[in-house]
Amino acid sequence: MATTRLDRTLVVDTALRLLNDVGLEGLTLRRIAKELNVQAPALYWHFKNKQALLDEMSTAMFRRMVASHADLEALTWQERLIEVQRGLRRTLLGYRDGAKVYSGSRFTGTDHAASQEDHLRAFVAAGFTPGAAARATFIAFSFTLGFVIEEQSVEPRPGERMSGYEVAEREARMAAEGYSLAATVSADLFQGYEERFEEGLRAIVAGIEATLAPEAAR
Repeated sequence: MATTRLDRTLVVDTALRLLNDVGLEGLTLRRIAKELNVQAPALYWHFKNKQALLDEMSTAMFRRMVASHADLEALTWQERLIEVQRGLRRTLLGYRDGAKVYSGSRFTGTDHAASQEDHLRAFVAAGFTPGAAARATFIAFSFTLGFVIEEQSVEPRPGERMSGYEVAEREARMAAEGYSLAATVSADLFQGYEERFEEGLRAIVAGIEATLAPEAAR
């Protein structure tokens, strides 16, 4: 049987595709090598360990996200912040455990700096200092990443739902044990993620307006 001619792009594309099937825990270099019909040591020519592969996967995810963005130039800083976070969430939800892969990974190369420069420039034009713009963006990014990690723990992929998170069952169990308030918030915690994410973004923007934005930018 013929073996596959490897390059980094092929390995990363294969890993991202397999991620949807096996999740982060099941994604091993050995599993990827089997999919590519090569021996596992062949992958170490391209990636010294799994974290190096995850870094490259995150970089590929970022590039795809940037390529999917609509034109951001005409937006206010508030609109831009929200639209970028929506794009990040869409990208992460496109992969099983996408947020976990992205979390803690380091981009390879510096090509991400171009979009970062544009983003900072837009905020500086609105009156932010570069540092305040960076911190505001990091706050929003951290919210989105954490939100999607929690969302994917309940719904790993669209249409899938992990057992143990059935809202009606949780409500009944909490109520039966006397936790009446905890019973009433089950739906708020474990469903309606689209609405909850938008609500969270509005809260983030309001917080940034109150703490980091210059008066003229509020």
